[in-house]
Amino acid sequence: MEQFNAEKQVKTKYLFYTGKGGVGKTSVACATAVTLADSGKKVLLISTDPASNLQDVFETELNGKGVEITAVPNLVVANLDPIKSAAEYRESVIAPYRGKLPDTVITNMEEQLSGSCTVEIAAFNEFSNFITDDTVAKEYDHIIFDTAPTGHTLRMLQLPSAWSNFISESTHGASCLGQLSGLESRKEIYKQAVSTLADKNMTTLILVSRPDEAPLKEADRASGELRELGIENQILIINGILNSYDDEVSGKLYEKQQKALSKMTDSLKTTDAFQIPLRAYNIMGLGNIRSLLTDDHFTVKEERLNNEKIPQLKDVVEDIYTTGKKVVFTMGKGGVGKTTVAAAIALGLAHKGVKVHLTTTDPAAHLTNVIKEQPNISMSHIDEHEVLEKYKETVLNKARANDMSEDDIAYIEEDLRSPCTQEIAVFRAFADIVERAEKEVVVIDTAPTGHTLLLLDSTQSYHKEVQRTMGDTPESVKKLLPQLRNADETEVVIVTLAETTPVFEAMRLEEDLHRAGIHSKWWVINSSLYATETQNQMLKAKASNEIEWINKVDVHANGNFAVIKWSSEEIKGNKLLEL
Repeated sequence: MEQFNAEKQVKTKYLFYTGKGGVGKTSVACATAVTLADSGKKVLLISTDPASNLQDVFETELNGKGVEITAVPNLVVANLDPIKSAAEYRESVIAPYRGKLPDTVITNMEEQLSGSCTVEIAAFNEFSNFITDDTVAKEYDHIIFDTAPTGHTLRMLQLPSAWSNFISESTHGASCLGQLSGLESRKEIYKQAVSTLADKNMTTLILVSRPDEAPLKEADRASGELRELGIENQILIINGILNSYDDEVSGKLYEKQQKALSKMTDSLKTTDAFQIPLRAYNIMGLGNIRSLLTDDHFTVKEERLNNEKIPQLKDVVEDIYTTGKKVVFTMGKGGVGKTTVAAAIALGLAHKGVKVHLTTTDPAAHLTNVIKEQPNISMSHIDEHEVLEKYKETVLNKARANDMSEDDIAYIEEDLRSPCTQEIAVFRAFADIVERAEKEVVVIDTAPTGHTLLLLDSTQSYHKEVQRTMGDTPESVKKLLPQLRNADETEVVIVTLAETTPVFEAMRLEEDLHRAGIHSKWWVINSSLYATETQNQMLKAKASNEIEWINKVDVHANGNFAVIKWSSEEIKGNKLLEL
């Protein structure tokens, strides 16, 4: 696979980077921008990452309008804050109703507009100004966006019903309700922005991934969604490929990466693909940004852990056991190892004589590969597709019974594709399983976000005053919300990696839960290279960069954290007890 060369591969004015959190979107976007600017091109780089560290990278105070980078002539960087934009947008929609509607209704409206879809639309609202501005287009040779909108958001923007009064009158109550209600005046700008995205002569969409199964699957899903919308102008960059090895750990990492690459779908294999080698250094500072696409250098840092003794997962299990928790959730972004951690907790409790029910949204075959049913452990799995389809059918039947127009039905169908809707559907299935906690400990490998919990809670509490509802809220859901807020009964274990983006994303996840009145005690750092004690110099240098993040989690969690070392194989059976 050819190494990515920005000067050679970049041929369009607009570049959009997309990919799972933690794959290096922002780093690759920055490296592309600096390389092109160094070659004499006039470049505008726009970041929409809420946890952006661009100010540190460029050692310059940034804003949302664009700042010239003194150390990189020809480069201007704009740092948009989508969280702030979403808050401003939310207030613009709700402000006309303050003082005219009861506070409970206003609270419900605020929560409806607090999900990830609103943040994404607010971000698109911001950068659509850049993509449709003729003056900006004439001023720059390349305009680079470090986050691309998802297929779901783009489809919503294209729906006729998204611009009708239906939004403020909807009775189906799905999760993106009202997201576009304040944007009628932007309709033509969005139309032009979406058209520019699909123009292969104007735009290249760059899928960023890592050579691991989870991010490659996400890249394939995003690619397919965008192709369906006519956005065919895609290239794939696989970041972090190890090209040589000299000890057991580096050899196993090489084999694992090659196995993931060999399993790529035919669709991804036919996409123009380029690699960036694994780098030991954190992509901070202009020197490292300039090096990312060209050369490696590494230094093993002398930093030390706050605590010499690193806690293990068995310490987490012991605490859950002694405090008598009845419901245990493992939470985290995709690909961090929630299922393995959930299985290890279940097995650890079972070995202490506790009856445990373990459930997951992963396919049952995957879970049974990790752990088997045995004395004290029963297992089940929730088929996300099945429960989602059932939920969609219920909502659509209700809408059709109300004689809604085809445009409105199309809006509901798109609304039902949102991540929040899937959470709601799966959450209802979880609620039924958690009722088992009266007789046994229930361990669940996925938890709903705080936004979904508040959405369900506000719907349940205020649906008499608000003319939109999720339908009948099951008794199991009503009972579960107070149970999850009871720290004596429920434990949320947050799973992450010792890297910048996964830690920041986990912290945002935790804030989301806190907003819903749910508090977590334990953090688990999975797949730590530092814990492997590798002797490969490049990996040793990379491992030393984890220390900063292990220490950060240690402080954040008041010492209530555990570290699991990186493994090339899935940990299963009794080996789970060794974590």
